[in-house]
Amino acid sequence: MRISITNKQAIHDALITDLQRRLYKQYNARTNEFIVTDEDYDTQNTILVDWVLKCDTLNDVNELVLGYTDLFDDYDSINVFTLEGTMNYMFKLLR
Repeated sequence: MRISITNKQAIHDALITDLQRRLYKQYNARTNEFIVTDEDYDTQNTILVDWVLKCDTLNDVNELVLGYTDLFDDYDSINVFTLEGTMNYMFKLLR
């Protein structure tokens, strides 16, 4: 399912905001096992934005979410990895 031009910017903005928030939360909760530098965090942010801006279909968003499975660790986010779950995740972001 293609995302219409009129909705694409709002979806991209919502995805970027939510995924950056999750990435920041993960970055701040890092343990001694994984040494993460500010440069690594900045690189991940850049890659994330690039991926989001290339999302033209619901399937693209699903693939994006699947690429960031480690950011969805709470029980409520478990269904986000299906196509239907991704659609519901996007609707929740846009409300």
